[in-house]
Amino acid sequence: MGHIHQHDTEAMGDRRLLAAIAANMLLTLAQVVGGILSGSLALIADALHNFSDAAALLIAWVARRIGRQPADHLKTFGYKRAELIAALINLVVLVVIGLYLVYQALWRVFEPQVIQGWTVVIVAGIALAVDVVTAMLTYRLSKQSMNVRAAFLHNVSDALASVGVIVAGTLILLYDWYWTDTVLTLVIAGYVLYQAFTLLPKTIHILMQGTPEGISIDEVIKAMEQVDKVLNVHHVHLWQVDEHRNSVEAHVVIADFADTETVKAALKQELEQRFAIAHSTLEFEVEHCGFGRC
Repeated sequence: MGHIHQHDTEAMGDRRLLAAIAANMLLTLAQVVGGILSGSLALIADALHNFSDAAALLIAWVARRIGRQPADHLKTFGYKRAELIAALINLVVLVVIGLYLVYQALWRVFEPQVIQGWTVVIVAGIALAVDVVTAMLTYRLSKQSMNVRAAFLHNVSDALASVGVIVAGTLILLYDWYWTDTVLTLVIAGYVLYQAFTLLPKTIHILMQGTPEGISIDEVIKAMEQVDKVLNVHHVHLWQVDEHRNSVEAHVVIADFADTETVKAALKQELEQRFAIAHSTLEFEVEHCGFGRC
């Protein structure tokens, strides 16, 4: 029953992602058309951000399906890291988009264009509604996946950007402040780059088999050495298989091989309960004494 419930939950999550992808693709098309008709670079900038969100959701959806494949003789740890690879692709694309928007905004300073404020306000209002709906669709999934969480944060930032675009369009209508469009484009680009550079280090850290966040390798060694009959722990490697699974391998020195199973069980229990390390590979060694030395 548990397996069936999990399958139903995953299927529902996939449907939510597909609905969010469809909504963002339609929104991107509407914003591009509106930006071209109105001459608003900020609207096109927001459209590019929405397109990156749709692409991120699509890649995350594909990665989720790949990640559910069981381990085999080629991928003995399974395929869960497909989602991390997808996150890395999405973040790199975000950096490129952010830098492109900065370039376009600075170029617009030297070649200003007339902007139709009403078109900007109407299209941005539609964008705000779609962003809110998309954020609602992905909120629950964002708690379980780095990819979906990144997409969720992008949608929230899109909603804020849409609010900013509406404000800029209103200022253009009331006061002819066309410069607000350029300023807003730079703000959106800055936020895109901020998000990308915030999430990139964590994604790369996991792919580089870095130590899990919040876990000190010294504390792990100390806790293992405090287990009864453990004399020494060395050659320790601690890493994340994916964002939900931590692993460790270590050499454990004990006095008698007869205590191996007892010590192993105690160590595994300590690692799982204290550090949430469910997978551990332990190699046991016996302290040998000879010629008066140990």
